[in-house]
Amino acid sequence: MINASLKQLSAALGAKQISAVELASLFLDRIEQRNPVLNAFVTVDRARTLEMAKGADARRAKGESGPLLGIPLAHKDIFCTEGWLTTCGSKMLANFVSPYDATVVEKFKQAGVVTLGKLNMDEFAMGSSNETSHFGPVKNPWDLNRVPGGSSGGSAASIAARLAPAVTGTDTGGSIRQPASLCGLTGLKPTYGVVSRYGMIAFASSLDQAGPMAKSAEDCALMLNAMAGFDVRDSTSLQRPTEDYTRDLDLPLKGLRIGLPREFFGAGMDDDVRAAVDAALAEYRKLGAVTVEIDLPNSGLSVPAYYVIAPAEASSNLSRFDGVRYGHRAADYGDLNDMYSKSRAEGFGAEVKRRILIGTYVLSHGYYDAYYLQAQKIRRLIANDFVEAFKVCDVIASPASPSVAFRFGEKSADPVQMYLSDIYTISTNLAGLPGMSLPCGFGNGGMPVGLQLIGSWFGEARMLNAAHQYQLATDWHTRMPPDAG
Repeated sequence: MINASLKQLSAALGAKQISAVELASLFLDRIEQRNPVLNAFVTVDRARTLEMAKGADARRAKGESGPLLGIPLAHKDIFCTEGWLTTCGSKMLANFVSPYDATVVEKFKQAGVVTLGKLNMDEFAMGSSNETSHFGPVKNPWDLNRVPGGSSGGSAASIAARLAPAVTGTDTGGSIRQPASLCGLTGLKPTYGVVSRYGMIAFASSLDQAGPMAKSAEDCALMLNAMAGFDVRDSTSLQRPTEDYTRDLDLPLKGLRIGLPREFFGAGMDDDVRAAVDAALAEYRKLGAVTVEIDLPNSGLSVPAYYVIAPAEASSNLSRFDGVRYGHRAADYGDLNDMYSKSRAEGFGAEVKRRILIGTYVLSHGYYDAYYLQAQKIRRLIANDFVEAFKVCDVIASPASPSVAFRFGEKSADPVQMYLSDIYTISTNLAGLPGMSLPCGFGNGGMPVGLQLIGSWFGEARMLNAAHQYQLATDWHTRMPPDAG
């Protein structure tokens, strides 16, 4: 059961081969055994989870059915979840119990999903290694001395270790795709606005997007069917017709045009990653796809543009955490300003403080035009590059990460090197495009390598089709860490 797809689990539940309570108990037992080492989960509540599972069994007993009814799933700890601690991996929110559900959580509840718990993450989603969490780093199940990626590191590690069959994540600059690559699973960032951000604690509002993480593209498609949809409570949510993201999964790939950006296949990519990606592209050609070279001339500016825009938005979004209404408050302070200062100094970690300071600086008088406005202009140029690229290709392929998972401490002393971990993923967030990572082989140290696919705006179904057909022809997505079985 631990390696079964969501469709297989749903079929087993429907045939009464297993109950939702038994299935949830299986994963809760695995969490209890393995989480003390991996540190993927921040919060687990067995009684609450089993109560939800009983409810799912009752719904099936009444004749109700659904692809996700009774399926256990865990949420990244950035989604407000009623009655659960929602910490964002920060001391600032270490005692915050959410009074309501995020729209994503609400939609999964309506589908009958059983919540397994809340997953560890880089503090306020700021990081590429899950080393910035107040609750300690998450270990990569493939090698406990290596990072799982970030910020959705707990999400990725939990699937790789088979502590959950599927999970939610968020992606601001690659935070679903990079950890999916480093842990050997499938993760998808939808087009900006397709999934509601209501109740998803904001890092950078114009970049953040929720998405599914699972073992396969088919699983991600089933999850996206439940997650997507217009939400009047989110001003950035898009009002569009309902889609079935599984509709094109079985289409053949003959004639599919895969764009290969010259800028993504030059220096900076490790040789082991290049070998795995090249082999994946060769497999696509066998399946009938054709590859074409494309140019994304402004993609080299994506990292500096992102690290102006994202901190600027973060400095504004995180101003609400001041020790007054909820969250951490300093125990000893003089006046109100002293309380603000001490509460924020104690509540935020070093990386969050760094980004708040950068963001405040670039938005300050005299620097807004020089930095923030220029970064927004570059963002438009990057989006225009993709418009031109999609005139000659249907999807774009690249590595998801320039290297396999690195060791703890290897990049934490050099923020710029850490930021470059997202060099292949950031441009899709700046342009609002959908992107995904899928396993395509292994590199140095037997560590997973991820292939990134990028679709045009609202091109999730075609992108998922390309991923699914590749996964039918290969078995990389079924591989587990040696001690996960």
